[in-house]
Amino acid sequence: MLENLRAPFKKIINPIARFLVRMHLTADLITIIGAFGTSISIILTAISGHLFIGVLISTLFVLFDSLDGSVAAITTGGTTFGAFLDSTLDRIADWAIMCAVALYFVLHCNLTDIWSIIGIVATMVAMMTSFVTPYARARAESVGYEAKNGIATRSDRILITFVGMGITGLGLPYLVLSIFMVVLAVLGIITICQRIHTVYCQAQESKAFLEK
Repeated sequence: MLENLRAPFKKIINPIARFLVRMHLTADLITIIGAFGTSISIILTAISGHLFIGVLISTLFVLFDSLDGSVAAITTGGTTFGAFLDSTLDRIADWAIMCAVALYFVLHCNLTDIWSIIGIVATMVAMMTSFVTPYARARAESVGYEAKNGIATRSDRILITFVGMGITGLGLPYLVLSIFMVVLAVLGIITICQRIHTVYCQAQESKAFLEK
């Protein structure tokens, strides 16, 4: 969903990227700082229970991480290793974000309450989809197909999670966060199914073409 905003967002952050280049920060360094900054800050947020301020800090790291592509475009034009590093560290950050939500339920919520259980289960499902979704794309590309589609990409997953955590941190009951995680889990499953269907259709088209 948010992928449609990528182009205008790039125009906004390009001046910041040029400033970082003048500060001699490389794209790879930005990737590392952004990914580990996001991971550490969101885990500490879950432990402390201060969701709103913690999410704001984590969001800054996520936005900082998004600058690596623009910096790479200005400097090296992007490298194969840089793309690999970015994708790999994104998985670490994704894992940390989902772990943080689960950790919050365990440390700060009533585990005998059904909404805590629903929240934890939904978070585990959402964690699974956050790994399978990019894997489906990478595996499709490895066999000559394309699977970039889906209702919820990485930026959508982070937005849903952070909004759920943030508004819960403003004093709303944790069942709100549970509902957000259920929505995220459902959207994640739909996205995986969409990518599987896309690759299946491409495979059928290829098969039909070869049979002509």
